[in-house]
Amino acid sequence: MSNVPKMFGSLVFNETVMKDRLPTATYKTFKNAVLKGEALDLPIANIIANAMKDWALEHGATHFTHWFQPMTGITAEKHESFIAPTADGRVIMDFSGKELIQGEPDASSFPSGGLRATFEARGYTAWDPTSYAFIKDGCLCIPTAFCSYTGEVLDKKAPLLRSMCCVDQAARRILALFGQATEKVVTTVGPEQEYFLVDKEMWEQRKDLVYTGRTLFGAKVPKGQEMEDHYFGIIKPRVLAFMKELDEELWKLGVLAKTEHNEVAPAQHELAPIFTTTNVASDHNQLTMEFMKRVALRHGLVCLLHEKPFAGVNGSGKHNNWSIATTEGDNLLNPGKEPHKNTRFLLFLAAIIKAVDEYQDLLRVSVASAGNDHRLGANEAPPAIVSVFLGTELTNILEAIEKGKQYNPDAAALLKLSGDVIPALTKDNTDRNRTSPFAFTGNKFEFRMLGSEFSIAGPNIVLNTIVAEALNQFADKLEKAADKDAAMKKLIKETIVKHKRIVFNGDGYTDAWVEEAKSRGLLNLKSTPEALPYMEAEKNIELFVKHGIFTAAEVRSRVEIMLEKYAKTINIEALTMLDMLYKDILPAAAAYTNDLLGNAAAKKDLGIKNCFEADLAAKISELTAKMYNSGEKLAKALKGAEKCVDMKAEANYYHDTVLKEMELLRSYADAAEELIGEDYLPYPTYGKLLYGVNN
Repeated sequence: MSNVPKMFGSLVFNETVMKDRLPTATYKTFKNAVLKGEALDLPIANIIANAMKDWALEHGATHFTHWFQPMTGITAEKHESFIAPTADGRVIMDFSGKELIQGEPDASSFPSGGLRATFEARGYTAWDPTSYAFIKDGCLCIPTAFCSYTGEVLDKKAPLLRSMCCVDQAARRILALFGQATEKVVTTVGPEQEYFLVDKEMWEQRKDLVYTGRTLFGAKVPKGQEMEDHYFGIIKPRVLAFMKELDEELWKLGVLAKTEHNEVAPAQHELAPIFTTTNVASDHNQLTMEFMKRVALRHGLVCLLHEKPFAGVNGSGKHNNWSIATTEGDNLLNPGKEPHKNTRFLLFLAAIIKAVDEYQDLLRVSVASAGNDHRLGANEAPPAIVSVFLGTELTNILEAIEKGKQYNPDAAALLKLSGDVIPALTKDNTDRNRTSPFAFTGNKFEFRMLGSEFSIAGPNIVLNTIVAEALNQFADKLEKAADKDAAMKKLIKETIVKHKRIVFNGDGYTDAWVEEAKSRGLLNLKSTPEALPYMEAEKNIELFVKHGIFTAAEVRSRVEIMLEKYAKTINIEALTMLDMLYKDILPAAAAYTNDLLGNAAAKKDLGIKNCFEADLAAKISELTAKMYNSGEKLAKALKGAEKCVDMKAEANYYHDTVLKEMELLRSYADAAEELIGEDYLPYPTYGKLLYGVNN
């Protein structure tokens, strides 16, 4: 492997490059503008653009693009060359400050949720100087926000940046109560990315994987994950080679790829980065997903990022490790050695508990999708019920505060494993609860409900905004108090009493918790169509409008976009099932049945009795008839969607009617697959897919 420190960030126009290439005064002006969120003057932008261009040319780039994140969930880019014509018919390489600051992609063909008509094509991209430019595919990529001609936000970056500003302002109000000044408060995220790797040749034979990202048919494999031998197991050489190359590609782009390991299901893996500022973490996670797919292909593999590519084994999520800190490095969620005496920590903790309780619906909406519906509540991921895990120590502290009792901490526990051979281990003050949607894990919260395909921007927009709202409400009360220390303690206690229902440290997978959550008044929004309308609740629209994250129209447009995406996803899956049924599965079943009956007839002619072929053919024929009838019902159900009057009705129809027909069809096809000879099957089985990457 190459020199990692030298490699890291080598394709990024980062601080080191800027200090080296920009005049000192220009660099200071740029940094000050970023810190204060101010616009750059065009002369300064021209200097930066020229330095960017020269650096990019030296690294082989010939084009630039405004790299943005529309509501598709992936990134978008339009490449433009650096060439500019000269009077003598030649070209020079040029890049202006105006081109750096603002671009103009077509806005008509991106999701807008009714904000824009198809014929209204003009849109703008605006440079985000808080996220470094980088080189990809010989192109200088400039991270940008995206809006329409009339200013409506059409992307995920702009509202994320706005939400971070809200947290900054609110948190600094709280810190001021403690006499603490800081340049800026930022939220940080380290998103753990789960994924599957399958052999490319096998993937190409599965229409469902190609068209939808998940298997729509597939009988259960004899050995799944029940032996628990894949999790943290030895990484196969082919997968390890992929991981090593992926690390190098990401390191060049400044992505802090840190940890890789096998996950629970066969063929499932995880990559976890070191945390960084939320905006940058969001950009980096988009690059991570893109390069996972790219690098996999170089190794004859395909990376599956769907939340549930295989039935019967765990799906894939994305754990959003979220914290809040000053730019000087002070983590505001660090409990310290004596958390019961750390009023600042307890105040921030109480605000977060309040925020999650009051806006549990928004957090659920932020992770809603057709793919993620297969994970949540399926005993492999957190339930669809939002709750907060705090662990024993913090829970005991809050209970003592609630009851007005003194908290007496236990001495730090040590774990001795083997006499004097292995040094004693210091035990953490809290366990990790993998069944919790929102778990405190030492100095951060792990939001575990995100699906693996998700952009982390959406969930963090919600998380930042609701926490900012709670902090501002706290500041409004405390800034008026004469005795601020007493007021803080009173406020913490009142908040705990009012919002303790959201705290749950038990097993979130049990039916008992579902019943208990219901008695506590917590929401259990099991599906995307059920969850999405909550985003349009009056309190939620007021929240976003108040903090300048979205307008009311933009909130409604996002609901429309997500409903439409849900309906389109199920529609594509259903059409793919029918295509596979009529063109692949039924012909395969018929061919096998025909051969069985031929063998049975031949044996009968020879006087052989009790042959299995006739019985097996009868079983397959019965299932084939059920498959055919089920397919006809599914096709009819799809036509019924055309009668839906709006996107809410259509999404609900796909969930309530089409999905049920799909599940029934699959049950017959999977049962038939178990009986059909492998040579007759039209696609690789689960066994081949999950265990096909052997070397």
